[in-house]
Amino acid sequence: MATATKEKKSAKTQLKLQPLGDRVVVRRESSEERTAGGIVLPDSAKEKPQRGVIEAVGNGKLLDDGSRGKLQVKSGDRVLFTSWAGETFKVGEDELLLMREEDILAVLED
Repeated sequence: MATATKEKKSAKTQLKLQPLGDRVVVRRESSEERTAGGIVLPDSAKEKPQRGVIEAVGNGKLLDDGSRGKLQVKSGDRVLFTSWAGETFKVGEDELLLMREEDILAVLED
């Protein structure tokens, strides 16, 4: 007797994130796999990098006069941020950070 199996469709949902106010969404860069001496690091010993790429930006901080202040960063910028910055969340397999613009220390230029 044959049984019918239902195939799961691997629908890749494209979730669009729009942060509010002066918040930005950052994709953290991958961490180093080896030390300078060539020792391979296990996942538990790796430090989370403090660098990333901005994926989305909010529409700016609400000022006292009711207008919006423009953010200094834009999507695609490589940034350096504080180690305690932001809230980590997952979208599918991706791990992203949601943080305020004030947690960003510098924009990295190549």
